[in-house]
Amino acid sequence: MVVSHDQSQVRTRKGKKEPEDRRQEIWEREEKVHPVHHFLWEKLQSWQILKVLEPFSIFFFTVTNKTEKGCFVLRDLVLRVYWDEEEKPSVECPVGDFFCCGFGVDCTVNSLPRVVNPVRGFHCYFPMPFKKHAKITIENQHPADIGGFFYQIDYNLKEVPENAGYFYAQWRREPLTIKAEDYTILDNVSGRGQYIGTYVGIAALERYWWGEGEMKFYLDGDVEYPTICGTGTEDYFGGAWSYAGFKDGKFQEQNFCTPFIGYPFYSKNDSLYQSCYFNDDCPPMRGLYRWHIMDPICFEKDIRVTMQQIGLSPYGLFERQDDVCSVAYWYLDSPCGFEAKLTEREARLPR
Repeated sequence: MVVSHDQSQVRTRKGKKEPEDRRQEIWEREEKVHPVHHFLWEKLQSWQILKVLEPFSIFFFTVTNKTEKGCFVLRDLVLRVYWDEEEKPSVECPVGDFFCCGFGVDCTVNSLPRVVNPVRGFHCYFPMPFKKHAKITIENQHPADIGGFFYQIDYNLKEVPENAGYFYAQWRREPLTIKAEDYTILDNVSGRGQYIGTYVGIAALERYWWGEGEMKFYLDGDVEYPTICGTGTEDYFGGAWSYAGFKDGKFQEQNFCTPFIGYPFYSKNDSLYQSCYFNDDCPPMRGLYRWHIMDPICFEKDIRVTMQQIGLSPYGLFERQDDVCSVAYWYLDSPCGFEAKLTEREARLPR
């Protein structure tokens, strides 16, 4: 399955670079989508930021928002992508989580397909080819207007290969995981494809170590036993013997970013709101990513991905219950979309 293409004949959605003889034709085929790349965004309003009616491959997508009123804007903005006139989205995700910034808080991410730079420069480099039609929308579910939203989408004009895969991304959350049951990152996916990445955000609701749960990939009819079963959550996300280092007389979390594996975010404080009525204490929050680019997980019929909820205390291993959210990223051989998994805004608010 092809997931990358020649980057020649580049077109920039802002209109800066494109073969001159195609420019007018493309803008007309986009059904006069407004070319301005920033705007005042009223509350509870949805914007269509791209619509094209012929085969292309999107290879660069960047957004940022200038100001905000209130907390958790990055969890309140919802990104949806539709391929080939499908009514159901193939991507549905809060903007922050899509770019590996969960909990409504931005953080620096330095990886190959995802980059987040100061301040709130969100960049996606996953190729997104399509055969007929593409529509991208972002909905503002925040209860206040947003003073400025900026975006840029680049795509090329080369012919899309017949075996090119369609890009998918899906967000999920369990505010309290079920004891002794694996957290489901992805299920109900049928077809031939390639699983390409995972983002997980964990707000710890219990004491002690949280990262002993196995990552499991059920492929092509697996029921009881997965084809791939890891040795622990920390191992899947590139750590070993926890992520802590000894400093100033105690163990402290160590964040890191690499091209394919990272732990970019840790906090146990509320950085978005201060008040004289309460402290800034929060449950410890952790955000981690892994990209299966050099180690692809391919499937021919179906895939299901889960994460076991097991921790470690001074008394041994134990079943945990935490607040877990995730984004699954994959390619599929057809544009079928999926049933909405996104909960209402109030149910998405971080703890």
